[in-house]
Amino acid sequence: MAVPQNKQELLDAIRTTYLKLASDLASVPPERAHEMTLEGHAQGTQMSVSDLVAYLIGWNLLVLKWSEGKAKGLPVDFPETGYKWNELGRLADKFYVDHADIAYADLLRQFADVHGLIVALVERGTDASLYDTHWCEKYTQGRMIQLNTASPYANARGRLRKWKKANGIV
Repeated sequence: MAVPQNKQELLDAIRTTYLKLASDLASVPPERAHEMTLEGHAQGTQMSVSDLVAYLIGWNLLVLKWSEGKAKGLPVDFPETGYKWNELGRLADKFYVDHADIAYADLLRQFADVHGLIVALVERGTDASLYDTHWCEKYTQGRMIQLNTASPYANARGRLRKWKKANGIV
């Protein structure tokens, strides 16, 4: 997947990867969604499909939090208050715990909702606001959105499809 260079390319990437992933997620039997049999984010670990969805929701919510803070002129803690970039495994664990007691169908609804908010955020932007200035260190806002939406959606879909094939899920 090419790295988006403007607002329309970013919207297309987010929408396309989300729709493909959402279709694959919808085919997971709810009774299998909490099985700890999916390859985890850290090498040698296992997680559930529900954890994967929680992870994506968590990062999407952070994108919204960062954008809201920046828009208000507030200082933003990247990646999250209390976490450093070298502690992303610990942050992923927080996302799993935050969503551990949520039914799979409800997680999918939350994911759809936060995806809609991300799309609306990008739609409100302009090519200039999304791609002409550094927003987080060397990255533009558009690049940070892509790195935390379309890219992980595509990665998640690959992992999910591999899991589904190994588990005989069509």
